[in-house]
Amino acid sequence: MAHPVGLGLGSNVGDRLANLRKARELLRGLSPDGTVFYQAPLYQSEPVDCAPDAPDFFNTVIEIEFVGDPYDLLRGTQGIEYHLGRETVREPNSPRIIDIDILYFDQKIVNGDILTVPHPQITHRRFVLQPLYDIRPHFVLPGDIVPIEEHLKRLDSAEPDLALVQSDW
Repeated sequence: MAHPVGLGLGSNVGDRLANLRKARELLRGLSPDGTVFYQAPLYQSEPVDCAPDAPDFFNTVIEIEFVGDPYDLLRGTQGIEYHLGRETVREPNSPRIIDIDILYFDQKIVNGDILTVPHPQITHRRFVLQPLYDIRPHFVLPGDIVPIEEHLKRLDSAEPDLALVQSDW
């Protein structure tokens, strides 16, 4: 059975657009042929909780359908990150070629040592909420009662507004 899964993508090193396009295509390869695929616009955001001189990010959200469990998906997303050049050992929140976060996995809740789903920062980050709103405004995260559109309206964040880079990328 295929599960809808939301993935947050970010890049702030090198050709950010090319990095995200490569990651998107590799992530599509994790889905069975002919399944649903949603892609949010691409936004530029200032780094959050990073070094003061960190470059701006390009961020987006995609939704794919995945056959397997959340840990299978984690292995797949980490494999893509390393394939695209993400360093194995790095400082937390350091600049990166690609970052892929599992935002949600169908209606599953996972609280493990290496994986928490839904991602605990979704409702606190404009760079995740805005693109997720663009593809799933009425989606209610597992264990929540408020749709994404309400979380975005109520967001209390010092993050500046995002800059739209491309709607169709």
